[in-house]
Amino acid sequence: MKPNYRRCISCRRVGSKEEFWRIVRIFPSGKVQLDQGMGRSAYICPETDCLQAAQKKNRLGRSLHGTVPETLYQTLWQRLTESNPQNQI
Repeated sequence: MKPNYRRCISCRRVGSKEEFWRIVRIFPSGKVQLDQGMGRSAYICPETDCLQAAQKKNRLGRSLHGTVPETLYQTLWQRLTESNPQNQI
């Protein structure tokens, strides 16, 4: 079976699907959530630089063709600090 490759929307690095966080805009409601659901998806590296660039330049919003709530970014920052305590800003 072929491996599933994805690209980070921020740094454009290609890697296996498991290396990234998945953000999904659910169809048809347009709600944006993490990890699961059917709809348009975007993938981002779990790193400070990628998350900063994605938030500053609205890369998630452009990739998902919708607005990304601030609470989602807060959840991603919290997840980042919990997974990598040395990665804090």
